[in-house]
Amino acid sequence: MQKNVGSVDRTIRFILSAVIFLFGIIYQSWWGLLGLLPLLTAATQRCPAFITCGISTCKIEEPSKK
Repeated sequence: MQKNVGSVDRTIRFILSAVIFLFGIIYQSWWGLLGLLPLLTAATQRCPAFITCGISTCKIEEPSKK
C-alpha cells in the first residue's frame, strides 16, 4: 500500500494528536482518545479518508532519466 501522507501533513497530525490528548487529560474526558486517529495516520503515513478521495500529500518522485 502506498503512503499518502506527506511530511508537512504528518507533522500537523502529530501536533494535532498531542493537543487532543492534552485536552483529554486536562478535562479528564475519554474524548482525548480521539487523538489516536491522527497519531495512527501520522505514524503509518496512510490515511483511509485520503485513499477513498484519491488525495495524496506526498511528493511524487519522477524517475531519473539517463
